[in-house]
Amino acid sequence: MENSEMAKKITLLDRVLLLVTGVLAAYQVGFGIRSLGFIPEISYAVAFGVLLIAGLLIIILGFEILDSPMVVVVATIIPLSMSLGLVAQFYQSWLGPFAVFVALSFLVILITRFVGGKGIKVIAIIIGHGISGMIIFLVPLLLSFSGKTPGLFSFVGVGGALIGIGGSLLSFLKMGKPILSKNTILTILPGLLMIMMICFLVGFSALAN
Repeated sequence: MENSEMAKKITLLDRVLLLVTGVLAAYQVGFGIRSLGFIPEISYAVAFGVLLIAGLLIIILGFEILDSPMVVVVATIIPLSMSLGLVAQFYQSWLGPFAVFVALSFLVILITRFVGGKGIKVIAIIIGHGISGMIIFLVPLLLSFSGKTPGLFSFVGVGGALIGIGGSLLSFLKMGKPILSKNTILTILPGLLMIMMICFLVGFSALAN
């Protein structure tokens, strides 16, 4: 289904939006996630680092790079790593079990890219993206509304919702079960990533203040 329409060519605006996203992601890796604890910092750095590299590759190579079969795997690393950082930072007693879940989810999604039918692929994506996405969305909101973190930290939850949307759009597109048309997804993706990254920047900056 996804091959039935011409791929959208990347535009100057797309490149500008992706460049802004990359710059913000690089800032987060270098300065925005300091003093949050070793495991949270590593987890957040992996998530933002993957986002930075992915954005730069799209800028250089165009949207054609999204035709790679590894896109689903890369799109999974970001929410899994981000959710692991949140659990490590705020719910340390759950870190061990959740780290096992993250590792198993990644392995299952990676393996099912090469073996198994579309049904098992969809289930693996729903479980991996669904649980990690809910954590990224709910944890910052709950912590902010309860007064345990600054109110602006809730923006991380907004960014989590957007990353869940983007990751799901790409994953289901690559599995041949697109939620929206390929051109629509590629049209909204750069702006979605930039807004998401701004939300993460605002949210994590609140912890440093």
